[in-house]
Amino acid sequence: MFDQPIKSIMERKKFLTAPPETTVSNAARLMAERNVGAVLVVAEEHLLGIFTERDAVFRVIAKGRDANTTQLTEVMTVEPKTLEPGKTYGHALLIMQENGFRHVPVVENGRPVGIISSRNAMDPDLEEYVFEARRREHLR
Repeated sequence: MFDQPIKSIMERKKFLTAPPETTVSNAARLMAERNVGAVLVVAEEHLLGIFTERDAVFRVIAKGRDANTTQLTEVMTVEPKTLEPGKTYGHALLIMQENGFRHVPVVENGRPVGIISSRNAMDPDLEEYVFEARRREHLR
């Protein structure tokens, strides 16, 4: 699993994008509808930042900001670390652990093509893959 390229993991999940002027409340609604923990903030097909559920808690609610008027551009993480689709999932997990975050945008030629999260490690398909890989290893 950890040697798999990010591309093979992230393709099963659609990622959410929004323009920078989107309000936090609208972004939160979209995140809830899609059951995702982050939104990539994009303008003219280029990644500007990332807004996560933790940002909603720490940068909006805890600071007493109005989610109906606060725009993503005011509370997003600007210029987040990114990865290319060919990098391994293990590399992505290492980047997340070293930097203390759970989501990393995946970009290709400067454009967002997906997002990878630590949650992907709990994906049932990946668990099945790991089980099958271990089973085959024992048969050798």
